Amino acid sequence: MGKRSAGFEKAPRSWYPTPWQAVVPLLPHLRPDRIFAEPCAGDGALVRHLIEAGHECAWASDIEPLAEGIKRYDALWPLQLPPVDLIITNPPWDRPILHRMIPHFVQKAPTWLLLDADWVHTRQSAPFMPMLRKIVSVGRVKWIEGSKMTGKDNCAWHLFGTASPFPAEFFGWRSNTTEGPSSPAR
Repeated sequence: MGKRSAGFEKAPRSWYPTPWQAVVPLLPHLRPDRIFAEPCAGDGALVRHLIEAGHECAWASDIEPLAEGIKRYDALWPLQLPPVDLIITNPPWDRPILHRMIPHFVQKAPTWLLLDADWVHTRQSAPFMPMLRKIVSVGRVKWIEGSKMTGKDNCAWHLFGTASPFPAEFFGWRSNTTEGPSSPAR
């Protein structure tokens, strides 16, 4: 949950299932039939959404799996992934953990992370900017099914890869609709 969630009890390990609405903006940026790994799979919601969209999951794990078929594995341990095109995950937003995950995942495959959109506007993101390839705006997400409220933070998908001298491409909310341009990536 966001930084302004005072008064609300956080979910254990800050785990919130990834809703379909958060995945839709990412889909135009994925080439068809991608094989992916999900190292922070929780209950498998993101895995299910991506499979329903035509992609194949080769690895799903979590430090505390919440569904059958998800391996118990700490994402920061050395990953011995099967061959994958991408890592796609909604990681913990806890900065010390997140900042260890980015280079750890990028060593294995290009990595899409669903993060609060403010992250790129902070000094702490500076060391990771050379690895950032794309930002795809999502907006506010309703993290708790059945809730009347959305989260208080805007979100975005962030594609990380090996270091590059080129700046990241930004795809705003309007470019995520079916009417806007899309650019397949990895």
